[in-house]
Amino acid sequence: MKKVFEKFNLQLDEQKVDKFNRYYELLVEYNERFNLTAIVNKDEVIVKHFVDSLLGAKYFTKGKLIDIGSGAGFPAIPLKIFNDDLDVTLVEATGKKCTFLNAVIKELGLKNIKVVNDRAEILGKNPDFREKFDFCSARAVARLNTLAEYCMPFVKVDGYFIPYKGDVTEELEDGKRAVKLLGGKIEKVDEFLLEDAKRSIVLVKKVSNTQNIYPRGNGKERKKPL
Repeated sequence: MKKVFEKFNLQLDEQKVDKFNRYYELLVEYNERFNLTAIVNKDEVIVKHFVDSLLGAKYFTKGKLIDIGSGAGFPAIPLKIFNDDLDVTLVEATGKKCTFLNAVIKELGLKNIKVVNDRAEILGKNPDFREKFDFCSARAVARLNTLAEYCMPFVKVDGYFIPYKGDVTEELEDGKRAVKLLGGKIEKVDEFLLEDAKRSIVLVKKVSNTQNIYPRGNGKERKKPL
């Protein structure tokens, strides 16, 4: 496993590699019951889930990270393993996936990380969560304009919303408009080729407070995106 990470210029000590190995074992074990991922081959999981999650690691420095629609834990759990300075909150609406995430946290002995079983559009209105985070991540959840409405309310001013996308070109114009409405500005788009698949990491800076009407809820984020 270590050699695969090194191929992508990711340097991990043995303790971190051990954690990724155990994470993989748990993913395969729970996947039989919970249908967490279609990818179960070890080398594929390392590249398409673990390495992919770490492509944006340089942007997640010390601070509070909230991950929306965590699913099987990507990208936030790999980011936490890689950088223990992150204080992580995983938000997942599906109970069985929360069960898996809690099992991973316990088995890997991760500290300063918790799972919240709730929907982003509800949690985003909660004053304990609204504009309280330095970073917000999300991977493969929704189109950029919809995703921004779910995520931007969690980010404090001068913090960053950092979504992981495939080829984001076609979503970018609608995304820019939504991000601006929500108090953000797209600073850059980092593009990578990962095993011939195009990957994009969008860096969105929060420049002003998000209006209280967002997120709108009742499915409007998807049915009538900004």
